[in-house]
Amino acid sequence: MELLQLHYFLAVARLEHVTEAARSLHVTQSSLSKTIQRLEEDLGVPLFDRTGRKLRLNEFGNRFLQRAERALFELEQGQQELKDLSGPEHGTLELAVTTASRLPQILSIFRQKHPHLHFHVQMLTTDEMLVRLHRGEVDFCLSSPPVKSDEIHCETVYADPILVAVPHGHRLANRHSVPLSELKDEWFIGVKKGYATRDLVDARCRSVGFVPNYVYEGDEPARLSSLVEAGIGIGFIPGTAKNPRERISYLRVEDVQLVREIALLSHKNRYISRAAHDFREVVVEYFATLSLEDQHQT
Repeated sequence: MELLQLHYFLAVARLEHVTEAARSLHVTQSSLSKTIQRLEEDLGVPLFDRTGRKLRLNEFGNRFLQRAERALFELEQGQQELKDLSGPEHGTLELAVTTASRLPQILSIFRQKHPHLHFHVQMLTTDEMLVRLHRGEVDFCLSSPPVKSDEIHCETVYADPILVAVPHGHRLANRHSVPLSELKDEWFIGVKKGYATRDLVDARCRSVGFVPNYVYEGDEPARLSSLVEAGIGIGFIPGTAKNPRERISYLRVEDVQLVREIALLSHKNRYISRAAHDFREVVVEYFATLSLEDQHQT
């Protein structure tokens, strides 16, 4: 059994399609198929049920996949550890985020500490983020909401108040706070259902007796403030995402707790490089400072 066979097997098992797997590996389909066939011959059992170029893992394949992922994971961890020991400032830090409102400031601080270290950031859904974390493809995830799992270390770093954003000239623009129930007749702009902030807001609104009337639902959180500023509707925007340069007033909600938690996630069984440890320290310190500023403002 060869290491190359395991890499090819994992690609096919994840994509369940020869053409797509070959493209991702930058090899020909015939070369990929022959390598998988040799692996099956070495193991003495078929690993896939085949329908044309579509492949689906059978019972043998599912059992072997768990072992193969674990074996390659350990080898990659060993490789990462040796790279860290030989040149800690010349690796790559892999990050995944579901919330990015304060990411530029965090990365700027980290870049000052590690000017020669490369980092790669992906904006993902929670499910996509967790898949990559379990596969060992990312070092840390910055997530909202926090994720609880036996294999994941979840460190809540900030309680981010969700504020009511209204345009200047709105009847509430001169207020500092508002009961949630007072908003029942307003028009709202927001992200689509399935986003953590949207689902939390909708649940809190239902708890005080109304369902928000959305006139705009999108998948770009950064666009919401511009729509509020244009007077399309009012919105719920996390405190970390508010923009003081826009003509928007932000109000706190009085009668219910409306807060999203931001957490830093890592895999408990993954080797954490020195640079990754430093990134964690930057994130924790940054949000601790932000929390103190919040306390001074209240």
